[in-house]
Amino acid sequence: MTTTTTRRTSPPAVAAPPRKRRGPAAGVVGRTLRYGLLLLFLLIILMPAYVLVVTSFKSGSDIGVNGQWNLPEQWSTESWAKAWAALGPSFVRTFQLAIPVALISSLLGAANGFVLSRWRFPGADIVFTLILFGMFIPYQAVMIPLRDVVSTLGIAPGIPTLIFVHCVYGIPICTLIFRNYYATTVPVEMVEAAWVDGAGLLRTFRSIILPVSIPGFVVAVIWQFTSAWNDYLFAIFLSNTRNGPITIALNALAGAQSPDYAASMAGALITSLPTLVVYVFLGRWFIGGLMAGSVKS
Repeated sequence: MTTTTTRRTSPPAVAAPPRKRRGPAAGVVGRTLRYGLLLLFLLIILMPAYVLVVTSFKSGSDIGVNGQWNLPEQWSTESWAKAWAALGPSFVRTFQLAIPVALISSLLGAANGFVLSRWRFPGADIVFTLILFGMFIPYQAVMIPLRDVVSTLGIAPGIPTLIFVHCVYGIPICTLIFRNYYATTVPVEMVEAAWVDGAGLLRTFRSIILPVSIPGFVVAVIWQFTSAWNDYLFAIFLSNTRNGPITIALNALAGAQSPDYAASMAGALITSLPTLVVYVFLGRWFIGGLMAGSVKS
């Protein structure tokens, strides 16, 4: 008896239609369009900066609405000297404010973030939620009670008061930054190995966690430095032109009855220079630190 075996044959594969290759002309047009749009956006962004810089070097007779785009007929640094004379003392005081605020609030946020990410005590999520709640309280809603609290504590008005307030208000955002960083980037095995070796919570944080926290500190320090440097609302309520930061002095310079527009422009550039330098030199580390805590490795 003969058995006949029938093999099933799959239908012939249908070849995909060939992709149309973009010619070199299309690539050049696409790149030209992209770079043209980027250049247009750059010009739009830099237009106010151009007016700011040009006006700061003009004399009183050159300043006007009609000639605001024109270069100065005679370049002068008199306005810069006047602005620095008005802002110099407060410029130094603002460094005395922004640097301690950035360091203290970042360190407190790192400690909170480590505890809340690696030590799962009862109610940890509730505590974290309550800390984050401080980020959503409008400053205007607590300004008068805040003045009463500061007065009751006996903190000296001016820079000491502002350091205390900015550190307190910086804890929620710094805690969020470091909690996400430790939860997604620092391996659990590293912490467990330290505990097996007999290191306690503080020893683990000091010897193991802090050395690998540089990306998180870069983000938190830049954030807190710029927030304290650019703050005006806390400064106007808790200090004055004699003991306050540079934003108060700049407002006094620009808000006079007969304002000197050239000096005001120069003062605005002097005020923004430190934060500009921070972002220019540390901007890539800022983005890298943000991305370091965004995904789980």
